[in-house]
Amino acid sequence: MDNSTPMLSCLLFLFLQCGFSSSNMDIFILAGQSNMAGRGGVKNGRFWDGNVPPGCRSNPSILRLSASLQWEEAHEPLHLDIDLGKTCGVGPGLAFANEILRIKGESVNVVMGLVPCAKGGTKIGEWSKGTSLYNELVRRAIESVKGNSGRTIRALLWYQGESDTVREEDAEGYSHNMEKFIMDLRSDLHLPNLLVIQVALASGEGKYIEKVRKGQLGLKLPNVKCVDAKGLPLKTDQLHLTTVSQVHLGMRLAHAYIASTTHHHHHHQFINHSLTSYVAS
Repeated sequence: MDNSTPMLSCLLFLFLQCGFSSSNMDIFILAGQSNMAGRGGVKNGRFWDGNVPPGCRSNPSILRLSASLQWEEAHEPLHLDIDLGKTCGVGPGLAFANEILRIKGESVNVVMGLVPCAKGGTKIGEWSKGTSLYNELVRRAIESVKGNSGRTIRALLWYQGESDTVREEDAEGYSHNMEKFIMDLRSDLHLPNLLVIQVALASGEGKYIEKVRKGQLGLKLPNVKCVDAKGLPLKTDQLHLTTVSQVHLGMRLAHAYIASTTHHHHHHQFINHSLTSYVAS
């Protein structure tokens, strides 16, 4: 029996190299600050408790692009090698991907590709065109679809703004900075209609949380959706979402994504047959 093991690992390697690249891949870019990078289950900012709820489990159909630009099976913490210098825990990404697979049914021959790019403690200004964070996001996004027509960037998931609640002028300028960021990104990725699903803040480092939320909820750009995190339970630091909250957020993001791909026009919503399966699930 033993001598079959090298053969199996060889076949597995071939599958990993060819299998991943040959099937269609729906790609999602995850960016923002610590709540997107994930602090669920992190104790004292230093130790992750290792708790992976069912909604965040790994799945051969969910891959992630590592810091070294390799596709691999995704597992928590998703941002381990991306949000360096911080202790990462559970974020919304895997819960999001698992929920989409659950709704769509795993029989659909699509692989989910997650591209983690979030960095804790970053302000919106640090993501403007030309910055290292912006350049890295663009580089990773372009790399994720390189040389493969079956891979499509479906959406940017964005959760950021807690650091912009400290100074009033940052909070006031948030919506303008966010709109510019989205327009620049769409332009540089040659995806003029790229779907952006942003999270409205549940917390902040300063007192101008409502000002930033107002900017987030009031964005006028087309194809920008907002999922509200307000009310989701926070850790004792009153800043970061708990593991359970991250699972709920990931599911909300998944539902927002499915809804935006199922009915682009609200007035068609009741005669759109594809919607019934979404509602039923």
